[in-house]
Amino acid sequence: MPYFLNLMSDSITRITASHEVMLGKPVVRGTRLTVELLLRKLSEGATPNDLLRMYPELEAADIQAALAYATAVLAREEIIGLAA
Repeated sequence: MPYFLNLMSDSITRITASHEVMLGKPVVRGTRLTVELLLRKLSEGATPNDLLRMYPELEAADIQAALAYATAVLAREEIIGLAA
């Protein structure tokens, strides 16, 4: 059963992850649209309106949630230097 990620924003509850859907990658709830896909499309120049046209099941709040999710994950990233 999918679980809801409880991070810093209510909008992030739109993002779920379950090993049963897309091998556990974070997706927009109720879809198979991964956060990674949405970010990739945006980085390639697609606008939020383009995404909404391409994926009719998507809502504007889902795009914002994907961005918030990615921000929260990166904010927790730690880089550990190893001596050579």
